[in-house]
Amino acid sequence: MSRIFSGVQPTGNLHLGNYLGAIRNFVRLQDDYECIYCAVDMHAITVWQDPEELRSNTREVAAAYLASGVKPEQSIIFAQSSVHAHAELAWIFNCVARIGWLNRMTQFKEKAGKNRENASLGLYAYPSLMAADILAYKATHVPVGEDQKQHLELTRDIAQKFNNDFGKEVFPIVEPLIFGEATRVMSLRDGSKKMSKSDPSDYSRITLTDGRDEVAKKLKKARTDADPLPEKVEDLESRPEAANLVGIYAALADISKADVLKDYSGAQFSVFKPALTELAVEKFGPIGDEMKRLMDDPAYVDSVLKQGAERATALAEPVMKEVKETVGFLSF
Repeated sequence: MSRIFSGVQPTGNLHLGNYLGAIRNFVRLQDDYECIYCAVDMHAITVWQDPEELRSNTREVAAAYLASGVKPEQSIIFAQSSVHAHAELAWIFNCVARIGWLNRMTQFKEKAGKNRENASLGLYAYPSLMAADILAYKATHVPVGEDQKQHLELTRDIAQKFNNDFGKEVFPIVEPLIFGEATRVMSLRDGSKKMSKSDPSDYSRITLTDGRDEVAKKLKKARTDADPLPEKVEDLESRPEAANLVGIYAALADISKADVLKDYSGAQFSVFKPALTELAVEKFGPIGDEMKRLMDDPAYVDSVLKQGAERATALAEPVMKEVKETVGFLSF
């Protein structure tokens, strides 16, 4: 069976975009793949994190997986920092990756902004750690959004260079899994911006811990335009807020945007938004309820993470043994 690896950063305020773009797909993949799902807390500290908040946010990621339907007896759920192989292999990959490769990473430029010289070395070397996350388990497939495709390409480059340098096929060349409708969920306040944990407005996003009333309130206040919904998907291109709400409806209903417009073309938002709200509360409300229950039971969440770390370590140890022997490290 092919093996999946993916992770979510524990930086708080997990939202509808995280669910539709990633976590929901994690649930669907677990019946067809061997799945390893991580709270990537080592990636989180590439920018400063409050220690207590980081611990809480790591549990929140695990709770989100569980509340959404990831089964801990079937898939592995753990915190990245609990498995030493991630850090060990990242250093080896730092010695394989080339500076020129990392200089081309657009996410570093976006996150560092004008303060590039003050950015952490960890933020710059983030893609090497991401490659280690995946290849420590010899994962064959990674579900990615469009904004992560470049990092996965670097993972492939690192694997290929390592194999070529040592004349041995140690690592697989990982394949991406990219999903369709609403893989990019935009802000409810500005359809031109991606839904974000860091947006100062709570009304820009629906979080996984929002209750049914909060979901309904945020969708009621979501920005729209004055025109009715069009007949064709291409007519949404110049209407970012309308396109976003249609995309959210399509993803929640598991249909295409074209199918949504078949049902609602010509409708005003006074008709469409209540239908979207009803659907979102039906689909998303139970997840919020379960998230709150799990966050009130940290001992259970910690037990899932501990067992997951033990299973992940058991998979990574033979890979690291092979890597160290290949590189030429002594073993006793």
